[in-house]
Formats: sequence, C-alpha cells, structure tokens
Amino acid sequence: MLRTRFTELFGVEHPIAQGGMQWVGRAELVAAVANAGALGFLTALTQPTPEALRDEIARCRSMTDRPFGVNLTILPSLSPPPYAEYRRVIIDEGIRAVETAGYRPQEHIDEFRQHGIKVIHKCTAVRHALSAERMGADAISIDGFECAGHPGEDDIPGLILIPAACTRVKIPVIASGGFADGRGLVAALALGAEGINMGTRFCATVEAPIHPRFKERMVANDERSTELMFRTYRNTVRVASNGISRQVVEAERGGAPFEEIAHLVKGVRGREGLESGDLEHGIWTAGLVQGLIDDVPSVAELVTRIVAEARAIIAGRLAGALA
Repeated sequence: MLRTRFTELFGVEHPIAQGGMQWVGRAELVAAVANAGALGFLTALTQPTPEALRDEIARCRSMTDRPFGVNLTILPSLSPPPYAEYRRVIIDEGIRAVETAGYRPQEHIDEFRQHGIKVIHKCTAVRHALSAERMGADAISIDGFECAGHPGEDDIPGLILIPAACTRVKIPVIASGGFADGRGLVAALALGAEGINMGTRFCATVEAPIHPRFKERMVANDERSTELMFRTYRNTVRVASNGISRQVVEAERGGAPFEEIAHLVKGVRGREGLESGDLEHGIWTAGLVQGLIDDVPSVAELVTRIVAEARAIIAGRLAGALA
C-alpha cells in the first residue's frame, strides 16, 4: 500500500483518482475505479438533469460499496445549467467527495464544506491553486500542459507545474496530465504530489463507456496525436487529432471567428461519435499520454499494475541507487 495525505483524506486504498470526464464519467467506470481501491468521479453535467444525476448515483451505488465522488464543472454561460440543483442532489445523496473545476467555485465549495463534503479543485496554474486553497478547498488537482481537455493558457508542463504548486500550496496536491503507469506515480510523489489523477488512461479500459474503436485508436496513437484548438480564442483545449480537429485548427489559423466552427465542435457531436464509434464524427479529448498507452485492460488490472510497478521502482531501482 502507498499511503499519502490523499488516501487518508478520502479513505481510499491507492493514491489514484479518475477525474470527471464529460460523457465518460458514468457509473460503470466510476464503480470499477472505486472497487479497485482508487477514487472515481461521476460527471454531473454528463447527466441531462439533476434528477438524472440522482439516478446515476444510485446506479453507481448498486455496483460498489466503496467511496466515490461527483465532478461539478462550472462554466461561464449566458444560460448556465442549474448548478445549485445539481449541488443539492450531491448533498442530499450523501456524496462525501466532490471535484470542482472551472469558473468561480466559491459558493459551491462553501456549501459542500458546510455539509462535511471534501472538495478537490482542478487548476491549471499555481495562482489558481492558491486561490482555491484560500476558498477552502481540501485538495488541489493540478493539470500540466500535457493534459487532455483544458490545459489553461500558460503552457507549463507538469515537471515544473507540479513541484511549483507543491512548494506553495499547503493542502494536498494531486498531479494530473500525462499519467498512465507506475513510473508516473513515483515521479509525481517525488515531485511532492500526494497522488495522480488520470483521465485518458482510464478511457482506454474495458469498463469505460465509450465505443471500442476509440480505445483502439488511443492504443494506436502516440504522443504526437493531439491538437490544440481554440488557442486564438484564449480557451485552449487539447483533443485527439482527427479530421474535425485539424479542420478547426486550420480555420483558426485563417482567422475564423468561433461562430464559423461552432457546428463542428458541438458537445452532442462528440457524444454521438463516442457512442457510435465514428472517430471522425466530432472532437474527443485525449492527452499526450496516448504515447504511453499500449493496451485496454480492466480498471482493476490497470490500478493493480500501476501500484505494483510503483512499489517495485521505489523498493528496487531507487533503493539501489541510494545504496
């Protein structure tokens, strides 16, 4: 067992988390992560309504009696989802861990903490981590530039960002972006983190609720197989490289306004692709860590392997280097 402040704080066996992922963070994956001794998060906004989230929590509980959490991502919008209603479901259902992300989480952190819920806030910069710590977050998940999804606009890779955050933040820090194996876990611990957060690697597992073609493509892809979209709009997102994402990047280079490419990047198109297996139907997020993915194991096999590899490295090569 690898015991850290993260495992103690959230009552899990291993210092590994599966962060919230739109369309992917569903009960079958989260329950498998929990049963493997790690901490998984249902993605609240994958569910179309707060009541649907309530049903998904119940479905997850039917598959595991171990701890799991819910991700609530707050995005600026002219017509935002009913965040307070999603939050109320999380509280009413007795969830004990929440991963927040996005825009101005203060009211959500305050409400969750009043009900004894532990909060991990996802950040892409040290200044944001310090702000979340002041807001009362219990832990930070810090995303390096390697990550899938939104890496922020500073372009700081994990090798610098993780120790920079750990030096300045007093609460536990979870390293995110580019992690797939025991080597990464040991590296994160050495950099000062209390565990790792994996997204893309958990997508390439048996239980991930996406079409097998996407899992096969992640195995086939390498570390060069992503695109950075929306750079010109100051809302960078890292996605898998396909015809759609390359078309968007090319349009941006030509100065196209967002309205001209919006139809290509609609969330519903991405969901339809993940369900149908059409790799070219829409965009789908994936990180540079694709270059470290060589198979599609069960979640239990993956977590067991990562922990065993990390323990072997610590007890073997690193101990030998000290001798």
